[in-house]
Amino acid sequence: MSEGTENQRDSVSGRSGAESAGSPIIALRDVHLTLTSNAGPVDILKGIDLDVDAGSALGLIGPSGSGKSTLLMVMAGLETVSGGAVTVAGHDLTKMDEDDLARFRSGNVGIVFQSFHLIPTMTALENVAVPLEFMGDANPFAKAREHLDRVGLSHRLEHYPGQLSGGEQQRVAIARALSAGAKLILADEPTGNLDQATGAQIIDLLFDLQRDANVTLVLVTHEPALAERCNVVAAMKDGRIDDLRASAGMAPELSDILSDAKRH
Repeated sequence: MSEGTENQRDSVSGRSGAESAGSPIIALRDVHLTLTSNAGPVDILKGIDLDVDAGSALGLIGPSGSGKSTLLMVMAGLETVSGGAVTVAGHDLTKMDEDDLARFRSGNVGIVFQSFHLIPTMTALENVAVPLEFMGDANPFAKAREHLDRVGLSHRLEHYPGQLSGGEQQRVAIARALSAGAKLILADEPTGNLDQATGAQIIDLLFDLQRDANVTLVLVTHEPALAERCNVVAAMKDGRIDDLRASAGMAPELSDILSDAKRH
């Protein structure tokens, strides 16, 4: 990341380089990811530096192949970086094995995929209860019912994914992501398989739940208008963060901080 973007990182998160209001929930430092191929090594991420504050929403935009979804998987501990530091919710993911990462995700991260990733042989209620059961929750089905009610699906508890519309399946996926008390929701093109009207409803629901639960949201999207609903927008290009800025809808005081930093 260039010096200018490094300064933007501190400004957008509301901190100067000399002082901090607290540790961010996500802190990435000089993150690289290189994959091997028959044609030689392929650099997917190239020196990513990024802070995401707790309770905020970050929109990741950029063309296909820019590294957005890969960066999201790095935050989830589902991709192993080639170099750099990845700290999420106080955990250094680069020092954790697969079992440690699975335990980390179960209590900290909820993931919403474009293609829903529901278990087809389980009902909506059972799908949402799965992460709670893995955590050893004493009342997984009662809590699953509560979360399905929050997303407007109390009448679909016993339906299987194949009996639900695309929008309903994504509502189940959102309920599952939030059911285990995740601090961080990672959403990878959550409206990509939905029509425009249904997608708008899902996005409204996702942001409402994010604010109500005071969790952090990282949203990968090809749609700039969706990214603008977040506090901060990071534009990716060729495996790098090309631009980092406060969104148009951001709180005035934080937008002012960013504008002042750009003038100096």
